[in-house]
Amino acid sequence: MGETRLPLLAEAPTTYEPLLSWVEDIAELTRPDHIHWVDGSEAEYRQLTDELVAAGTLTRLNPELFPNSFAAFSDPADVARVEEQTFICSRNERDAGFTNNWMDPDAMKEKLEGLFDGSMRGRTMYVIPFVMGHLDAEDPKFGVEITDSAYVVASMRIMARIGTDVLKKMEETRAFFVPALHSVGAPLEEGQEDVPWPCNPEKWIVHFPEERSIWSYGSGYGGNALLGKKCYALRIASVMARDEGWLAEHMLILKLTSPENKVYNIAAAFPSACGKTNLALLDPTIEGWKVETLGDDITWMRFGKDGELRAVNPEAGLFGVAPGTGWGTNPNAMRAIAKGNSIFTNVALTDDGGVWWEGMTEEVPAHLTDWQGNDWTPDADQPAAHPNSRFCTPIDQIDMLAPEYFAPDGVEVNAILFGGRRKTTVPLVTQSHSWAQGIFYGATLSSETTAAAAGAVGVVRRDPMAMLPFIGYDAGDYLAHWVRVSAKANPAKLPKIFLVNWFRRTRDGGFAWPGFGDNSRVLKWAIERIEGTADAAETPIGFVPTPSSLDLTGLDMTEAEVDEAVRFDRDEWLNELPGLTEWFERFGGSLPKSITAELDSLKTRLA
Repeated sequence: MGETRLPLLAEAPTTYEPLLSWVEDIAELTRPDHIHWVDGSEAEYRQLTDELVAAGTLTRLNPELFPNSFAAFSDPADVARVEEQTFICSRNERDAGFTNNWMDPDAMKEKLEGLFDGSMRGRTMYVIPFVMGHLDAEDPKFGVEITDSAYVVASMRIMARIGTDVLKKMEETRAFFVPALHSVGAPLEEGQEDVPWPCNPEKWIVHFPEERSIWSYGSGYGGNALLGKKCYALRIASVMARDEGWLAEHMLILKLTSPENKVYNIAAAFPSACGKTNLALLDPTIEGWKVETLGDDITWMRFGKDGELRAVNPEAGLFGVAPGTGWGTNPNAMRAIAKGNSIFTNVALTDDGGVWWEGMTEEVPAHLTDWQGNDWTPDADQPAAHPNSRFCTPIDQIDMLAPEYFAPDGVEVNAILFGGRRKTTVPLVTQSHSWAQGIFYGATLSSETTAAAAGAVGVVRRDPMAMLPFIGYDAGDYLAHWVRVSAKANPAKLPKIFLVNWFRRTRDGGFAWPGFGDNSRVLKWAIERIEGTADAAETPIGFVPTPSSLDLTGLDMTEAEVDEAVRFDRDEWLNELPGLTEWFERFGGSLPKSITAELDSLKTRLA
């Protein structure tokens, strides 16, 4: 250790110079009272959570109901991702594209350095070494998050592999790491009383793609503060993937085993509120088929030695939206949560020391303490849990976790699903004519806005590959990367691509398809299409099931009702074309010609 090091670094458990230099620079800028190097141990977690309980940040739950679990309650102004304050500061504005906010990186750095100056006074700086994916992967992706929030440390321990083993491997391999800096932006003057949830009204979530770094200021919540999640695993990783020839995607992965014991792996991209976690934890309603989970949110994919597409889930936990997750809708998620070892944020508390949220149980408790600490009864005019409240739970508590989750090089992908939320136009399931048309499905993926988002309801919002808020560079270049990278594949091993829509409505306004566990019938049809054994009707948009080709055993639906769900309607698609044309115009010159060609050929087929 050099003599010039800060006294705070005297106890550093590493001699890895790039890391020590960065930590020293940040300590000099933010001026914390202490530096703690996170080792990831059980004892450390116990100490941190005890301190958080004493500070009023965490409430310890009844150990008989939720062992080793805690509830946190954020500042009401710090409850969700702040997309309007999320920036991609590439050197060149054009590289950020129309889907991202941009500022000149030098100007942004100057602004942030002003905000971070002294921002950790009176606090402890935590240094969290972490790895996304498997420590024994061929190319492990390392990061180090510096934060002044013990809540972040406790949550990161659930969401990623952290601590001493990671630090050791980084040193041994002299590994590159993504420096991820976070502060709640609430320095404490001497003698100043802390608050249970420190944060700052000013919030900035900033990515510098060329230098692979992340700066997050002012928020202690979720994806704004757990920087391994959306910031690294999607925004920065998508740029790394572009430069290194792989794909970082907002997708679940599930393993499907047929009655003949044949295994298929399916990756699926859905925008939020379109049933991603429910599909990842699916209970099939058809005899003999089995689903196991590999991941519920983020998937990294690269081509293997034989040209096959392989996928891994780089995360170690679930950071799920609580409302709507319940014993009726997602018992597999609930069983994992019930094992404990979880941190809940902005849910309601029950009188017996448990937690509750809307949709968790059919019966609503007669009395709760809501997420803002108020008495709550069922006749209250606001929900007990915040609509974006969360559970943070270790993934290995899922009973149906596939053993391949632990395989360093992941699994081969056999099918990719793109799914949105549309009342009309998009059938229940459509198989693309080709890989190129499949990319077109992803590029035009759409949902109708719900009451959960600000603005008008029912407006069609395009969300390419469900990555709209998470692409770390120009969206047209991102689609071109999909086209370019798949050229490296063995064409015979490319996954088949399907467009799905669980949310189509009938003429009288009801759902055309029961969804949930019955979506296994759609997965079965997709597998049978891959195997060449299921019938389909060819349409201008691709192949849709004939009503008799879906397995309806035990399902109380007539073929006419199924036809309503799978129907292709030419007039609806003719009405869709102007919106598609207008969407592609927003990309400017960066949209790949192969995607424009797909739109032209769709217009020809519809005519």
